[in-house]
Amino acid sequence: MRVDELFSGESVNIEYKQSVPDKSIRYMNTVVAFANGSGGKLVFGIQDKTLKVVGFPKDNIFQIVDDITNAIYDSCEPKITPIVGIQDIDGESVIVVEILPGMQRPYFVKSLGIDKGTFVSGTTRRTERYMLQELILKGTNRSFDQQETNIIVSEHEISNFCDKIYEHTLEISQNFRANASIQKISKNQLISWKLLIDRKGCYHATNGYLLLEGEEEETFPEAFIQCAVFKGNVRDVFITRKEFKGPLYQQIQDAYNFVLQHINIGSEIDGLFRKDTYELPISVIREVIANAVCHRSYLSPGKIQVALFDDRLEVTSPGMLDNDITIEKMKSGLSKIRNKSIAAVFAYMNIIEGWGSGIPRMFHETKKYGLQEPKLIDMGSDFRVNLYRKVQTIESRLVSSDDTNDTNDTNDTNDTKRIELLNLIEANPKITQMKLRDELSISIATVKRMMADLQAEGIVKRKGSSRSGEWVIISSKK
Repeated sequence: MRVDELFSGESVNIEYKQSVPDKSIRYMNTVVAFANGSGGKLVFGIQDKTLKVVGFPKDNIFQIVDDITNAIYDSCEPKITPIVGIQDIDGESVIVVEILPGMQRPYFVKSLGIDKGTFVSGTTRRTERYMLQELILKGTNRSFDQQETNIIVSEHEISNFCDKIYEHTLEISQNFRANASIQKISKNQLISWKLLIDRKGCYHATNGYLLLEGEEEETFPEAFIQCAVFKGNVRDVFITRKEFKGPLYQQIQDAYNFVLQHINIGSEIDGLFRKDTYELPISVIREVIANAVCHRSYLSPGKIQVALFDDRLEVTSPGMLDNDITIEKMKSGLSKIRNKSIAAVFAYMNIIEGWGSGIPRMFHETKKYGLQEPKLIDMGSDFRVNLYRKVQTIESRLVSSDDTNDTNDTNDTNDTKRIELLNLIEANPKITQMKLRDELSISIATVKRMMADLQAEGIVKRKGSSRSGEWVIISSKK
């Protein structure tokens, strides 16, 4: 270990001890935490606050090294074999104990047992139950969404599940030509993704299946997205808030639409057509929300939070980062999938793209937009992404605004499309948003914004479910 590294200061990956405690239990929690995390070093012979080198007498330092090695090996379960070395600093000998990231997590102090003796993050804080469960899954290379439940699903229910995913995939597709190439998923595909477990022709749902189905609120009481708009730049006064439940992919769409309704939008002319331009890249908004849903810990307490402030969009997801992942590694494209089955479905639906590409693309897109660089924040038990909003021009307006006093050509165009949309609904109340997009030759984002505005103004409402329901015009105002 280089001398400059030795004096880098105490952190989650390095800890100093002036001497070796009489009772090894006093440093064993740190050893276990390093093994459960990304590894770390214990340095004996340096004061922790002043970093003053104290050292050990050379005549018995090798015995001290043996005692530390044996104490660690005997006190931890599974066994931890440390790398112990002696380093000379200005004539003083210090002992450096390196603990590598463990491959058999969770590690715990044997005398305390697994429940009370498991530690994380280089702290003396015992692991909470959900963290312990996460460690057990990681230690066996399993993911929570692939765990089998005792809920049995019928062939009819499986078919409906596949239909809903296929229909939603078509609905959100931005590429008209791609629709023809999208194949409906089958029961066998669900089995290969470990969304279903085949027990001699009896199909058990996994956690991932139930989360994607979205009908087990009692089983997953935290698996929702909370959205809110706050006044100013702190969580003090909120303007509006909403909680979205149901299938995970629908939650993403609902939260995405919520953000679009409450951020600013401008317009530019592209040839003969008017093009809506939001203050944030809409592909990045969707990606950040989708990543939060895909990579959150469904064992951790808390809901995903999507918060809009005057200066930023803030998306917070429950769950610690993987031990091998750092912010810098994420920026370079390194990714580890926490929920493998959910990720497979989202990839099929084109909700997420290639593994690890989302974060670099987010930085690229925001730079193209001329925005401040996004901020990735490791909060320990949660992870947060901040997207910073654009300073608005005079032409910009709030999507959720009721201001319709302008009478320029842009608003005339909007009014024409609005009337055409209402006429299409009147002729076919079951018309889909994708069909409206095709008929009106506008983007799906514009269709969703127009529908949200019409519902907010009390002109239309949705009757029945999002799949089999229909639009009802409740006001003749056009």
